[in-house]
Amino acid sequence: MQNRLVGTWSLVSVETRTSDGQITYPWGRDALGYLVYNIDGYMMVAIMSRNRPKFASGDPRRGSVEERGAAFDTYLSYGGRYEVKGDRVIHHMEVCSYPDWTGDSQERIFEFRGDILDLQTTPVLFHGKQQIGYLIWQRVRTK
Repeated sequence: MQNRLVGTWSLVSVETRTSDGQITYPWGRDALGYLVYNIDGYMMVAIMSRNRPKFASGDPRRGSVEERGAAFDTYLSYGGRYEVKGDRVIHHMEVCSYPDWTGDSQERIFEFRGDILDLQTTPVLFHGKQQIGYLIWQRVRTK
């Protein structure tokens, strides 16, 4: 059976929703990101806010506390093995920018609409509330 997830995907949109219907855009309405699923069973994802503030020092290890906080708040990345079970993909997070998720596994419900991949998270604690993430990805085509 062909794994339709395999490939590179570009972020179209990401939003989170609470059980009472409140919608937020954690990285902004114009967030940037890539999601890669390899045939060998590994995946990586990176999502960030557009126009993130740069460090005044120009040194990635010398940002101020405020600059590092803003950098952390505007970026999420993780990677590791993945497995597909029906209409669900489980991400086994072996590395993650958010330390609490390292070693965690999270399930995503997926659906294809042509070259569009819709992913829905299970409830995740985000900004102090349980929320579900809705991410839309567009398959990247090589030229």
